[in-house]
Amino acid sequence: MLELRRGILVLATLSQLDEAKYGYSLIQELGAQGLDIEQGTLYPLLRRLEEQGLLLSEWNVEGSRPRRYYRLSTAGADVLRSLAGEWHELVGIMNELLHPVITENKDESH
Repeated sequence: MLELRRGILVLATLSQLDEAKYGYSLIQELGAQGLDIEQGTLYPLLRRLEEQGLLLSEWNVEGSRPRRYYRLSTAGADVLRSLAGEWHELVGIMNELLHPVITENKDESH
């Protein structure tokens, strides 16, 4: 489950950064949509994605405390489109593979 979740977190994070966001707001946004992520997981992920050239960041010192805002780079947008296509393809395959299991579980619950 942990390995599956790691891959999903990359895709989920990239999908939310078409506009610049800081880490805590991203944690709240993902959590509100049902995907909980810890600070200790998100911040290293953001730094790694930035090192890979998929995100850009800048500090905003306006307000009560400085915040680092992240957004997709051009390369990040390209990778997001590619990963999203692969995700949809895999979901279709997995739905077909798991259909007998899901149907069996529904039949047993009645």
